[in-house]
Parts: sequence; C-alpha cells; structure tokens
Amino acid sequence: MFRIGIDLGGTKIEAIVLDEQGQILFRDRVATPQQDYSAVLQTIVSLIGQSAADVLSKRGIRLDLNNPAATKIGLATPGAMSRKTGLIKNANSTCLNGQALDKDLALLLGRPIKLANDANCFVVSEAHDGAAAGASVVFGVILGTGVGGGFVINGQLVEGANAIAGEWGHNPLPQFGVQSSASGYSINDDNRAKCYCGQTGCIETWLSGPGFARAAALPSNESQQGSAFIDSHEIIRRMRSGDEDASKAFADYVDRLSRALVSVINIIDPDVIVLGGGLSQVKEIYQQVPLRWTRYVFSDEIRTRLVQNMHGDSSGVRGAAWL
Repeated sequence: MFRIGIDLGGTKIEAIVLDEQGQILFRDRVATPQQDYSAVLQTIVSLIGQSAADVLSKRGIRLDLNNPAATKIGLATPGAMSRKTGLIKNANSTCLNGQALDKDLALLLGRPIKLANDANCFVVSEAHDGAAAGASVVFGVILGTGVGGGFVINGQLVEGANAIAGEWGHNPLPQFGVQSSASGYSINDDNRAKCYCGQTGCIETWLSGPGFARAAALPSNESQQGSAFIDSHEIIRRMRSGDEDASKAFADYVDRLSRALVSVINIIDPDVIVLGGGLSQVKEIYQQVPLRWTRYVFSDEIRTRLVQNMHGDSSGVRGAAWL
C-alpha cells in the first residue's frame, strides 16, 4: 500500500508519496492560489496526478489512484470540518470556510480521501516517527503565521466531539498574575488584538509570528519598507546581537508562551510537547521556556519535555500521508 499526503497551507501546497516502509518516493510543493477555492481544488488534483506520474516514470511503480485499498490519500488543511454541517470552519485561509472540501475533492478524484486539521497532521507525524516517537501523550504545537495544536494519546489522534481538540490558539492568553511583583517578572498584556476568529486577546494574537512582532512593536529601520515594525525574524536577530529592546521583547514572548503551554500541561499533562512552525527554529525557546514555566505549573516539578520537531516543515504532509 502507498500513501499520498497533501498539506494545504496558506502559501504553499505540498505533496508527498510514502511507500509501505515510510520511505519518500516523491515530494513537491507549489504556491497556493490565493482566495480562489476552485483553483485550490484543481491544484491539489494536479499535484496528486503529478505524484503518480513521477513515481511511475522514475521508479516504475504504478500508483492505483482509483483503488483506496492500494493507495491512501490524506489531506492536511487549515481549520476543521464541522461535525454539524460537514463544511470547513475556523480556517485562516478564509476561502476554505463554508466549503465541503473533502466531498468536492472526492468528486474530482472519483474516490474518498481522509482529511484532518494541519496541526493534527503535524502531531501525528511527530508522534509516529518523529521527535515524540514512543511517548504516550503528545501535544503538538504550531507557532507560525497562526497558532494551532493537536493531541496524540497512545498513538491515536484525538479530534474531539467538536473536531477542535488542541485548538489552544483560540483560548485567551492566561494571566497567572504575571503583573504581580510576587511573580518576579513584570509584563504588560493589556495591548490585546482582535483575532480573525472574532475574539480578542487569543493566544494566537500573541504567539504567532505576526503576533510576536505586533506585541514587540519595535520600529523598523528606514531601509526597511512596508511596515512600521520589524518582523519576528529581525527581533530574534537583534536579540542575538545583544539589543536590549529585542531581548526584552523575546523575554516577554517566552513568558507568554510558558503561560500558554502550562495551561495545557495543567489539563492533559503530556509527556512531550513538540513545536513546529517558523518560531520552532528558535533554539533559545527550548532553553528558556522550561526555566520559566516552572513558576506557573500546578506541580512541584515538570517532567514534560519541550522538543523541536524532527521532520521540519514536512511534518504536516507526512502526517497527512499517515492518516
């Protein structure tokens, strides 16, 4: 049996083909059509066809796309499928919202597919054969343009009664009395932002890459065009060069991330938290967050490990294939 995974992202659509041993036979990515649902569907169908043709021409292996028992197809998508309507909801790629994505693709392909949230696919990949392999309870976190999450418990993806398990990014940022002198650290969380979900002050508005830059509000140089403030990459660069304002902004980010993760630890007490997304590449997070979150957790110790993903930005597409 062969597995095709598709990762539908806001800027790129990636495809992968895995053989029975999990070895990669094909991998490619293309730009995501912007705010054009029909074009998104056609791009996915084209990528699937291209993957089958490439594997046949280069390896002499025929993928039977019409036989679900011989070739499985999984799709990682932003948002989730509503159990009430069967339509996509909560996707930050808003052209997907209100669409019957799985049914529309099944109609075009002439066969069913398996669909799951992109953060869920990420944690499936990392729990299966990645940084959290062998752990009983795994929480996967995406820290990128948005903030998502997902759970795998005893090797099984937990989607929940409402298909929103792990959507911690749309909870309010926990306070834990951080402005109290007793905490030993002063931070101002008053500058809350409106989230695309309609709420204000969501974790995503603080911990996503754009949220980090917004909260830091560090002015850009005259040579930088298009924004009054520097982005998260520049904040990290300046922090590493010793800039005090950037260092304070990163310390604030670490504190907010610590509080947000502790709110999850206090509920499901995971063995491993594995980070993905662009900000997961910041090595200082793995050094500083475990030092700070001890002051917020409801325990005398934390054995939960905070780790970086193993499969990089391929975790989502690999997880889609493993579905």
